[in-house]
Amino acid sequence: MKRILNIEYGAIHATYWMTYAIIGSFASAFLLDRGYTNSEIGVILAVGSVVAVFIQPVLADIADRSKKISLISLTQIVTVVMMVLTAVSFVMQRATLALSVVFVMLVAWDTTLQPLFNSMAFKLEESGYKIRFGINRAMGSLSYSISCFFLGTLTEKLGAGILPVTGEVVLVMLLVTLVLVRRHFKRACAMRDAQLAAKGTEAVLAETEHQQNGADGRIEEDINFSRFIKRNKLFVVVSLGVAGLFFSNAVFNNFMLQIVENVGGDSEDMGRILSLMAVLEMPALFLFDAIHSKISCKTLLKIGAASFALKVLFSYIAGNVTMIYIAQFFQTSSFGIFLPAMVCFIDEIMDKGEAVKGQSLYTIMTTVGTIFASLSGGRILDTGGATTLLLVSLVITGAGALIIIFTVGRVRNNKI
Repeated sequence: MKRILNIEYGAIHATYWMTYAIIGSFASAFLLDRGYTNSEIGVILAVGSVVAVFIQPVLADIADRSKKISLISLTQIVTVVMMVLTAVSFVMQRATLALSVVFVMLVAWDTTLQPLFNSMAFKLEESGYKIRFGINRAMGSLSYSISCFFLGTLTEKLGAGILPVTGEVVLVMLLVTLVLVRRHFKRACAMRDAQLAAKGTEAVLAETEHQQNGADGRIEEDINFSRFIKRNKLFVVVSLGVAGLFFSNAVFNNFMLQIVENVGGDSEDMGRILSLMAVLEMPALFLFDAIHSKISCKTLLKIGAASFALKVLFSYIAGNVTMIYIAQFFQTSSFGIFLPAMVCFIDEIMDKGEAVKGQSLYTIMTTVGTIFASLSGGRILDTGGATTLLLVSLVITGAGALIIIFTVGRVRNNKI
């Protein structure tokens, strides 16, 4: 059962990141085909991210506090909503207000799924089986890289209309996987309960008390988002640093072509560099459990934050495309380390009643950084060029890294 749950959780990440490739990375190809301008596309993507910021706390609150809707059921509902929106986007053949609203909501719901899937790893561990988040998340990076490669060929040969068709197929795969996960999770929990029952009534009572109580013996309580912020003020500060780090992450994802052209590169270099970034994340994700067994999450977060800043620094001083390639090797110790470390860090310091809110706040801050980079990056490029954009990114990312390095060690463990 442990192996089945891990395989299925890996499949969830694989299908989610395939969906992200279709909705996010190929958004411009689809929307340009429907008659949108680049400026309009930028606004649609930014508004979608803004909407996600408001949706995520609501869903996190439902996941943490609802007795009727489980975390897995909630992700199934969101997936079905996305299937409907994707089908609607397929039948709309030109730029309209209706299509704009549909695509904004697609971006928002897709962004919202990420913290839910991150939290699901620890929900599944309630069955008594260890879920290897790093390896399973690496499957997401691999599927994203492969998807981008094949989507480019499909779009070139069959047109942008193939994107919502492919998206619908992937979403069906995701929904089927979620149904299987829910079934096997219930079965695993039943097996755990049966084993405890065989040990006697005292063992059952002890396990029930362990699940309901915190490490200090107090009962874990569900709290609203306002109280969550009051209880985790330093974590909120760390999250502000996260926004700074992901400003540069969005700059590289959205404006890599302009960056490589500034040092004599072209679109082929851009494609290779983005592919390299996805591949370089994988070693750290695969080996995260082994790394974490020797190095604490707080230390790993400091290493990751510093690596984000170093990646921007090397890109800023690059005088040719080769240096841009070299700068990407910090992707392993930046994004590859930081992502799983933050997910595990949140689980380590927060009670069950607030863990999803912690994951949600983390994702909100990555979204805030992405929105700011998307809205300001184009204007900076038009007025000062790629070098100025990298300098601004270095300042913002450097500030975010310093916040994390000097604050994360002081974050209180609410489980103690």
